[in-house]
Amino acid sequence: MWNDVEAKIDLLNFSHVAKAAAQLIQDAGGEPLTIGVSGNWGAGKSSLVKMIGAELKASAGDEKYIFLEFNAWLYQGYDDARQALLDAVADKLVAVAESRKTAVDKAWGFVKRIKLLRVGRMLAPIGVQALIGGTLGGPLGALVGAVSGMVQAGSVVPADIEKVKAAYGELQPEFAGLLKEKSERSLPQEIEALRGAFTELLKELDVTLVVLVDDLDRCLPDTAIDTLEAMRLLLHVERTAFIIAADEGMIRSAVRAHFKDAEISNELVTSYFDKLIQVPLQVPRLGTTEVKAYLVLLLTDLARRRKQITDKTMNEAQRKVLELAKKGWSGLSAKDIRAAFGAEVDKVAKEIDLADQLAHILASAEQIAGNPRLIKRFLNNLVLREAIAKSQGMSIGFPELVKLQLFERCANAVGFEHLAKAVAASDDGKVQFIADLEAAAQKGDAWVAPTAWPQPFYEQWVKLAPQLGDVDLRPLMHLSRDRKLAIAAYDELSQEAQKMLDALLGATSVIPTLVDQIKALGESEAERVLMRLGRKARTEQFTADSVARCLNITKAFPALGPQLALLLGEIPSTRRPIALVPLLQNETWATSELQRWEVDADTPTPVKRAISAKRGKS
Repeated sequence: MWNDVEAKIDLLNFSHVAKAAAQLIQDAGGEPLTIGVSGNWGAGKSSLVKMIGAELKASAGDEKYIFLEFNAWLYQGYDDARQALLDAVADKLVAVAESRKTAVDKAWGFVKRIKLLRVGRMLAPIGVQALIGGTLGGPLGALVGAVSGMVQAGSVVPADIEKVKAAYGELQPEFAGLLKEKSERSLPQEIEALRGAFTELLKELDVTLVVLVDDLDRCLPDTAIDTLEAMRLLLHVERTAFIIAADEGMIRSAVRAHFKDAEISNELVTSYFDKLIQVPLQVPRLGTTEVKAYLVLLLTDLARRRKQITDKTMNEAQRKVLELAKKGWSGLSAKDIRAAFGAEVDKVAKEIDLADQLAHILASAEQIAGNPRLIKRFLNNLVLREAIAKSQGMSIGFPELVKLQLFERCANAVGFEHLAKAVAASDDGKVQFIADLEAAAQKGDAWVAPTAWPQPFYEQWVKLAPQLGDVDLRPLMHLSRDRKLAIAAYDELSQEAQKMLDALLGATSVIPTLVDQIKALGESEAERVLMRLGRKARTEQFTADSVARCLNITKAFPALGPQLALLLGEIPSTRRPIALVPLLQNETWATSELQRWEVDADTPTPVKRAISAKRGKS
């Protein structure tokens, strides 16, 4: 199995991008720099961020650069992410100052200013000036008493008292001067003093602070914005570099969600992003060559773990394959890959052949699109199913298992259902139309397939080895019997798709503006949204509204109509809603289902009459 954490070994050939980014930081010569590493979920942002840090450390060392890794997701729901980042920066600088015995006082002064800023933020809603002026130097009870009075007056909630207690308890006598100073300063002046202390500390330490921020994609909007706002306090300060792994679309969505009660234009969202990120860096999408190299190295590493080849052979082959993959424009042939494994190539011949065949589909199929995380999960699922098959005594070849899981992953619901029904209808589990398609493909005949199997994926799939026309597919289908469970790991929605799902869940009919927005998502994302709407319709007992909202998807992508028709077939015959009849009457994909409703004795009479009336008018 392959884990889902950031890569320690660069199997994706991102090192050239990491070197370029590290060089940008070095060339900045101490000038502030912010690099935003953007890419889709699972594209390798975390790995690239770590590689940039490692490359900079290797080329410049720890003397001139100090590194801080910050994962905002860890603080979601547990602490103030904004304060957590500031505290992490302060703790790191104190540790460096004390280890070098330089600027220790300045480091602790910076810590005090951060704590003071935190207290100020806590006291702001209940009157900072009144509390500081009235209780400075007095016992904790005086402060709590002052706050308690305000609680009784209804200006704060009791929970605020505990926060103030904890914050005030951190203050030592030496904070008195800063508290007095704060009482005489405005918030902008206090922030400027914090930035000044930060600048002086870095200058005296003679270092550049490199902060690696990861997992903003996983954060809720408020946590993401808190982290970004904390960075804003420290951004554009000399001797700083921030490398932020965050999809650009995620930041834009988070900004909109955070300012949901205010009118915010696209220009303002773009301005917010541009002020944070100086250098937007897109994670390279893997092409066929990169996917082939990645597959080869993952599959053959599994062979190494199974003792098929030695560690020495694997390490040498990895080096050679990655070198070859760097010249992605010239391709990567199976012959070159085999040469990399030398005398032990025969022991991994199947793995190399499998990678050679799968690379193009996994790179080009919209459902995977070369995404490293999805590729890993695809292979993990294969290994798991292979183990299940062995434990149940199934005689299933690994190549056959791969081919069917690929179909399961990339075929749409209608295409998969068509194959499942054909296997179930066969006495021996062999599907004649697949045998016919494979024979035609060998002869080079034109593609002629069931309407449920449109081009191009299905044609590519049929041509893959091994041939399945003469294979009993029942054991394979048994492993795939719960398709929804099998694809759950791949079923994540993008933020835009999630927003669309939320909008559709509030709809009760077809809304043209939503249809246009769905078209912008693309068919693959739209299908995933439709699957979720279908689940919701089941939980709502197939009310007319719960099914009607699904029509927004099929209006945008009529090819998904047969998938919705399958959902219609699940509606109990006695509860078929009459309100759906006029909505479905003009949908070609719904014709056969409505005809079935009309002749079914269990269909309510008013529904039958509505179908007949509509048909008569047409």
